[in-house]
Amino acid sequence: MKTSYNNISVSFTMEYIKFNALHFVFERFLRSIPSHSHSDNSYEIHYIPFGHGKVRINQELYQVVPNTLYITGPFIEHEQIPDKDDPMAEYCIYFKIDKKKRDIKKKIDSSYMELFETTHFWFGQDQQNIHSIMQKIFSELELKYVGYMKQIEVLLQQLVISLIRNYVNPQEITTHNKFTDLSYSKYFIIEEYFLYEYKSLSLDTLSDRLGLSTRQTERLIIRHYGKTFLQKRTEAKMSAAAILLMDPNKRISEIASDLGYSSVEHFSTAFRRYYNTSAREYRKNSLNISAEQKNDI
Repeated sequence: MKTSYNNISVSFTMEYIKFNALHFVFERFLRSIPSHSHSDNSYEIHYIPFGHGKVRINQELYQVVPNTLYITGPFIEHEQIPDKDDPMAEYCIYFKIDKKKRDIKKKIDSSYMELFETTHFWFGQDQQNIHSIMQKIFSELELKYVGYMKQIEVLLQQLVISLIRNYVNPQEITTHNKFTDLSYSKYFIIEEYFLYEYKSLSLDTLSDRLGLSTRQTERLIIRHYGKTFLQKRTEAKMSAAAILLMDPNKRISEIASDLGYSSVEHFSTAFRRYYNTSAREYRKNSLNISAEQKNDI
């Protein structure tokens, strides 16, 4: 079950930050989402209204239960793993932000926005009734009553304030160079492509979707992600492989096919090169760790 609103952009300004809300999704996860991250000045808000599962964030595993809230900002790797018996549902809103030149005299009044900007990762239980705000936002998106865009803008501002009120210990992350030449919609096209279409990743296909030449696309990926297309493709396939190997009933030959490899030997060689271990050994170790963690709960 998935409800997605991609062809909408809501912009608003709070203090010195301009917010651009570009993607709204409500989804019940029936499959795991491989590890991925978003580009500079990107923030994803995740709220779990019901269901259970796990998220792996920067290699740390977190248990997800109803009313879990977590934020993944620029370059924060995250992977979502639903519980098979009670898969989690998630509201997710994707922001891009722009920062205006700040008035030094008013800096003290902008401290709460500094807290938003510098908190690139936060995980915990929501204490600000964000569920109600999410329900209202998605209701406005669905019904489209008169003035719904303005109403969504107001609700998103309430959401940002509620997020900030949840924060306790903002984490400092090294600042990366600001992107200046890639439109917001293209960010999302690139990230969605690597996340969901890992079986048939092609530089030609991605270039067509972006409306760019293959040379321009390759340069953009290197500049904005610090990796070549081939490196991003390998990363996407190997992240998906790690998820698929968690299913003990799925044969490695099936996984190789699901990932678009021409043979299991080709997949095995690529996997060993990336993880420095065999797929079979990786599966064995991962399942053992998962069993131990389950016993600890």
